[in-house]
Amino acid sequence: MNKLFKLACCTILIIFCSLNSYAQDKEKTLVLFTNATVFDGVNEKLMTNTDVLVEDNLIKQIGKNIKAPENAEVIDIAGKTLIPGLTDCHVHIMWNDNIEYLIYSSQDGYLGAMAAKNAENMLMRGFTTVRDLGGPAFGLKKAIDDGAIPGPRILPSGSFISQTAGHGDFDTRMKYQSNHFTGQTDLAYTRGWTIVADGKSEVIKASREILRAGATQLKIMGSGSITGAHDPLDVTEYTLEELKAIVKEAEKWGTYATIHAYSSESVMNAIEAGVKAIEHGLFASEEAMRLMKEKDIFFSTQFLSYSATPEEAGMTGESVAKYNEAKAGATNGYKNAKKVGVKMSFGTDLLGGLEIAKAQNLEFLARAEYFTGYEILKQATSNNAELFERSGKRHPYQQGALGVIKEGAYADIVVVDGNPLENIKLLSDPAKNLKIIMKDGKIYKNTLNQ
Repeated sequence: MNKLFKLACCTILIIFCSLNSYAQDKEKTLVLFTNATVFDGVNEKLMTNTDVLVEDNLIKQIGKNIKAPENAEVIDIAGKTLIPGLTDCHVHIMWNDNIEYLIYSSQDGYLGAMAAKNAENMLMRGFTTVRDLGGPAFGLKKAIDDGAIPGPRILPSGSFISQTAGHGDFDTRMKYQSNHFTGQTDLAYTRGWTIVADGKSEVIKASREILRAGATQLKIMGSGSITGAHDPLDVTEYTLEELKAIVKEAEKWGTYATIHAYSSESVMNAIEAGVKAIEHGLFASEEAMRLMKEKDIFFSTQFLSYSATPEEAGMTGESVAKYNEAKAGATNGYKNAKKVGVKMSFGTDLLGGLEIAKAQNLEFLARAEYFTGYEILKQATSNNAELFERSGKRHPYQQGALGVIKEGAYADIVVVDGNPLENIKLLSDPAKNLKIIMKDGKIYKNTLNQ
């Protein structure tokens, strides 16, 4: 028995040493981009004739005439612009069909398969990081992070936090099922889409449950909506006390809360409660915008979503009239935001199917009426990264910086055929104009020679 024990120990030691030796001998992944014009995500002035060395999943060195390390893949991108991977701060990566169907009728396999395809498509459009603002995205995030499927990094919010009859109350049966959300049987709760919580104690418990699940930030439903089952667009949801309780729970976890808010009253309540970002905010007054700027709150609105027809936006039934109402108020909201100079992020909020999601890059065109190419590209890179960083220690990607090209940053890189700062339209056609897409040091697309 003693001999068998010694033999087993020796075998384990040999295996351990072999694995350790393999790890030490394994070659690093090295890619050297040469002769690049570089937009670093922050500065309008571009770096020219610049080399960028990627080692494994980080940017190792930036400079001129960098000597290629042994075994490095050298890619000459003269005449092209190297930019940070694009980011989208408002997606619902799991929402790829009619929401009532997804919640109440669809099979889990369908939900997951559609989400996986959506994730791959987003990556191939150049989006290497997204903030998901509601839905059961935790499993998808893990599969992507584990390398099982291609897709962007995901900062998930998990379940919406909604009051009864709020934007996240999807139960069209109009039957309140419990005195407390932990006893709910509605599939919107059990399948991870939403938690209906009323009163201070319930929203505190809901916040804790969502954070326990792995949310990087909390998503509050604070006003009426276009697609909601019960809530007219003008309705203000949640009391100030309830909002403050949610914000406080997020802060205890070192992160923040963001809020779906259309009406100016809901925006003002959210500002007072301490949220760090306003989603949509189309009817916010100029006073509300000034308070947002003063308190360094991000204005996370969308431009493309309110420039289409209801049919193009995938609206049906009662949503059509609400969509037209939102669209009518959008222009004034955009003008106020531009006038005041609030901090602007880049998000799309495209819902309903893979065909609709294809329009994601058209957001660059929709913003061109209000911003320069530099301003838009900064919103889609370093501005969003700054917003993501408000998740603090809940931010799941802390090995390097996101949204920038600098030494030590994540090697999330897009190579554009042309200069998008001068011609932002280039980004609206990713299939044609995005020649290289790299995420985490891995090249997912390279059509330089096509």
